[in-house]
Amino acid sequence: MELKITETNSKEELMEILILQEKNHRHNISIKAGLKNGFLSVRHELAVLEKMNLASPQIIAKVDNKVVAFAMVMLHSFKASIPALIPLFETLEEVSYKGKQITHYNYYVMGQICIDESYRSKGIFDQLYSKHKEVYSKKFDICVTEISSKNLRSMKAHQRVGFEVVHTFQDKVDEWNIVVWDWK
Repeated sequence: MELKITETNSKEELMEILILQEKNHRHNISIKAGLKNGFLSVRHELAVLEKMNLASPQIIAKVDNKVVAFAMVMLHSFKASIPALIPLFETLEEVSYKGKQITHYNYYVMGQICIDESYRSKGIFDQLYSKHKEVYSKKFDICVTEISSKNLRSMKAHQRVGFEVVHTFQDKVDEWNIVVWDWK
């Protein structure tokens, strides 16, 4: 298995992201599988993903020229493009980190991270975030995301790479932990 961690550079790669996203969405897996392996809560449309990608390329893992994992970059300017994430962006306006409102930092949101089931537990999660740090730490102060309190696998993995919980909130869908990865 030759694994390549890279930035997206084709529409085909974006389409493969969407296929992997749909396969791992919380509505397409059992509750038991979701609790054990994690799950995704948001669906993206190709047109929105293409615009997001033009602004900041997505980070992907490929094996044999096939996307097997992704870690999305979502800039604040896209907050209205994905209605499910509006509560996160609104909450970020009220949350502080190190005595400063998060929205006063130069930040981006980790839109999602997902690894195909057959490639999990092989270190790809850490490699995706390592690539994020390499590519985006020069442009941004922090990376922020939200993780369902039910998604214990994701919480543990994010804390392992350096994210810390700064706020927990409830919306009409779930209870969420806002986590920050500070590169400074």
